[in-house]
Amino acid sequence: MAFAGAFMVPHPPIILKEIGGSDIEKAEKTVSAYTKVAKEIAEIKPETIIITSPHSVMYADYFHISPGNGAKGNMGQFGRPEISFDVEYDAEFTDTLSKIAKKADFPAGTLGEKKSELDHGTMVPLYFINKEYSDYKLIRIGLSGLSLKDHYRFGQMIKETVEKLNRKVVFVASGDLSHKLLAEGPYGFVPEGPEYDKRIMEVMGSADFGKLLEFNEHFLDKAAECGHRSFCIMAGAFDGMKVEGTELSHEGPFGVGYGICSFRIADSVDPDPSREFLKIAEINRQKKLEEIRSKEDAFISLARSTVETYTKTGITPKLPSNLPDKMMKKRAGVFVSIHKEGQLRGCIGTISPVYDCIGEEIIENAVAASSRDPRFSPIRPDELDYLDISVDVLSEAEDISSKDELDVKRYGVIVSKDGRRGLLLPNLEGVDTVDEQVSIALQKAGLSPYAKDYKLQRFEVVRHEV
Repeated sequence: MAFAGAFMVPHPPIILKEIGGSDIEKAEKTVSAYTKVAKEIAEIKPETIIITSPHSVMYADYFHISPGNGAKGNMGQFGRPEISFDVEYDAEFTDTLSKIAKKADFPAGTLGEKKSELDHGTMVPLYFINKEYSDYKLIRIGLSGLSLKDHYRFGQMIKETVEKLNRKVVFVASGDLSHKLLAEGPYGFVPEGPEYDKRIMEVMGSADFGKLLEFNEHFLDKAAECGHRSFCIMAGAFDGMKVEGTELSHEGPFGVGYGICSFRIADSVDPDPSREFLKIAEINRQKKLEEIRSKEDAFISLARSTVETYTKTGITPKLPSNLPDKMMKKRAGVFVSIHKEGQLRGCIGTISPVYDCIGEEIIENAVAASSRDPRFSPIRPDELDYLDISVDVLSEAEDISSKDELDVKRYGVIVSKDGRRGLLLPNLEGVDTVDEQVSIALQKAGLSPYAKDYKLQRFEVVRHEV
């Protein structure tokens, strides 16, 4: 036995008739499709149901698997405490999965549970499932702030666990789509909202899981999606398997996207290399890395070699003697920014020059960005092939009298008040207005976004990136 089926489902409490009342008529397609999903699960009769939920315990750098023998929960926060759930966990599955992750030195396990109560991202699917079938044990898994590929990798470990225990398992990936589909909705509208819903339904409806890994993180943030990482874990659980996807419904009557798809696993046990999506992505990434390195100038090349040397040895490399004159003879503030698969992984810099030349400034800040950015853990050797590095060389800052003298694309900004100072570089993805730029800089300075009487400065940069 192994995976017997999988489903992508949303989790809006409003589609429960006791909560939504007459409003559920606006989500009739979703309710009907959910009922169909529940009946399919009842026909499968799984021993274990895995639910990945964005509203379970979530950490930036760790996947939480709910521990213990079971848990309870109810819909009290939505005014209906009588809608309650009491589930039994598959403790053996949890233990095996945790051991597999630990052996792989992968950040997943049962640590860090703050509240054991079931979350609504788990309870809404169970509401429909339990009406049709209840003879199962549950595995509840939270998401993380790690990369999409890491979520896929965790899914691969779930697959390994299923195969090792020989369970009959159904996977339920719980997650709403975009929260920004309608101007009159609770979260407003952005163009990325309907674009995300269209793209994700095409991907999931065709079970083309490899494309899940191609979504840009900034695009996902703009779209205010909920379940993408949940879907990535499910995709990893079916790595290398023949899967047929069927779209059952999609709608967004309240300004939030609800999508339901079912996935049928082929009877063939032979692996399908064309569906080993992470392996394919890794091969493509290696090709891209080689292309990137071939286009990197001396500034980026020095930063990258510094990060690699320091990460592998803990030793700060010496300044090479063959650098261009502008790196050896000029002084300037420098920022080194490191991204991993679209996510910021470290960024440290100097507003004005501290060292004898730009080359030294790059080396020292590359070491700091890779190992001493307080927002992140130090970069590990296994991450080096996934890093994109840019170097910003700053001009001297100049005082300005108002935000009217700023241009978010051209100028970086420095805000200072009472000995506190915050800086934001120009032309950053996701920062589209001067107000956003200044607000973030104020937060970096530890000041309120509504602070007044602060000093403003602007500067330009020469950005070195591929």
